[in-house]
Amino acid sequence: MPAKPPPPEHTLRHPTAALESLLTEVRACRACAQHLPLGPRPVVRAGAGARILIVGQAPGTRVHETGIPWNDASGDRLRQWLGVDDTTFCDASQFAIIPMGLCYPGRGKGGDNPPRPECAPLWMDRLLAQLPSIALTLLVGQYAQRHFLGARRKPTLTETVRAWQDYAPGFIPLPHPSPRNQPWFKQHPWFEAEVLPMLRERVGRILRHGRAPAGLNRWP
Repeated sequence: MPAKPPPPEHTLRHPTAALESLLTEVRACRACAQHLPLGPRPVVRAGAGARILIVGQAPGTRVHETGIPWNDASGDRLRQWLGVDDTTFCDASQFAIIPMGLCYPGRGKGGDNPPRPECAPLWMDRLLAQLPSIALTLLVGQYAQRHFLGARRKPTLTETVRAWQDYAPGFIPLPHPSPRNQPWFKQHPWFEAEVLPMLRERVGRILRHGRAPAGLNRWP
């Protein structure tokens, strides 16, 4: 019987080293540089033991300038939603942050442009493969929901967010916490009354008690 081939090199490496190597590769990405008005600066944060994954849209100008994920008014509101302070949020061993587009995409008529389409196909699956301990994925905005939920997504973001129980326990769809969405929050008081208490309880439980059972999160 012929000898079995050796396992792939990446399976022999320590998980942290493998992830750090991949993050170095990601941060050097220039795949769509010609389309980025401020140039490439991929913004991503992840630790091999992270238990909560946040998938948003793409960095804004302030995040691009600082290189710190969610370092803006949207991030302030997101941390309030989650019930965590800056120190906890910035702990890569707790939270992984991977937007659908890793670089600032520029502005259009109604605000920032959509995430560059090259980004998620290049990096998302490779990064997720290095995050085996994720117990909860927060899908912030329509682009993340479309990518992860696919045909399970409802016709509108509002309907998808309201049907959060359909995606539990592995996923929670959320609106974008941008100040520009203030009218949405006022029009949908059920979000603050029903969804946010559940979100804080779920996040707090994961942070207190560690990793959820294997296989809880299933990415399509």
